[in-house]
Amino acid sequence: MPQPQHIALIGASGFIGSALRNEALARGHKVTALVTNPGKLPAQPGLTAHKADVNDTAALAAQLQGHDAVISAFSGHAQANTLDYYLAGFKSIVAAAKRAGVPRLLVVGGAGSLEVAPGMQLLDTPQFPDMYRPTAEGARQALKALQSETALNWTMLSPSAVIAPGERTAKFRLGQDQLLADAQGNSHISVEDFAVAFIDELEKPAHARRRFTVGY
Repeated sequence: MPQPQHIALIGASGFIGSALRNEALARGHKVTALVTNPGKLPAQPGLTAHKADVNDTAALAAQLQGHDAVISAFSGHAQANTLDYYLAGFKSIVAAAKRAGVPRLLVVGGAGSLEVAPGMQLLDTPQFPDMYRPTAEGARQALKALQSETALNWTMLSPSAVIAPGERTAKFRLGQDQLLADAQGNSHISVEDFAVAFIDELEKPAHARRRFTVGY
């Protein structure tokens, strides 16, 4: 069994963040949930919840100190200006992680920056839904920023094109920068299996300073 780790999880009450929280706790890790509204989180063994503001870099750095890893499931979905809000928050998270001296930063990425053909990313295809463009562009720019990062030990996991509630099968494929699709041409992953792949990476690092992806 892998050693239990003490994880700071930013965005622990969101769609993907909740799945990561549940998977990490089920495997015996201790989770510090850093959220806007701690009262929304159900009490769970191994879980501590704190109110956090990702844009307050100094305060966030203090909250991250002493953890074995930081997981960012931060998203700007609920904001009017999703892209700017996400990029400002992400920049602050990276700065806070560096200031806190945490060993690892693991980031929830997007599918938009995955290649569907040589030199063609999913986000740049005409059929990419407009409603998801700001979020996808934010995740793409976050990946670029991480790729030029020299101080942090980071990893980003991008989901398949569709990530939705489903089953925890723990049966999936891993890839790198190309979008994964099944035999019928569908690119999908359940949020539960995304969390499995993510916490697997936490426990057994295999993608240091790299992005990878997961799909059926």
